[in-house]
Amino acid sequence: MQYENQLVNYTDHSFQKLCEKKYGINRGVYNTIDSWFYEKGIKNIISRRKEILSFLSFIAYRFSLNQPSKLRFGSGGLVNKLEEFWNEVSSYYRVNNG
Repeated sequence: MQYENQLVNYTDHSFQKLCEKKYGINRGVYNTIDSWFYEKGIKNIISRRKEILSFLSFIAYRFSLNQPSKLRFGSGGLVNKLEEFWNEVSSYYRVNNG
C-alpha cells in the first residue's frame, strides 16, 4: 500500500511511463483509460490513478501475465475490459458494503 501511494504521486509523465514499462500500454491507451475513469466520475487524480493500477492489475491477472508484457485489447476491447472491471468492482462493493 505504501508503494502504491508513492506511485500515484509521480508526475503524469513518470506515472504513464511506469504503466508502459510494467504493462506495455502506450500513451494513447493510458489516456483512454484515464479519460474513461474520469467520465465515470473519478475526478480526483490520485483516486483515478489507483483505479488505473487496479484495472491494469486486474487485466494482467486475467491474461495471466507473469512478467512484463504488452497488454493487447483489439478493436473495442479496451472499453469492454474497462466495463467488465467496473461492473465487477461495483458488484463487489454492493455485496460487501450492503
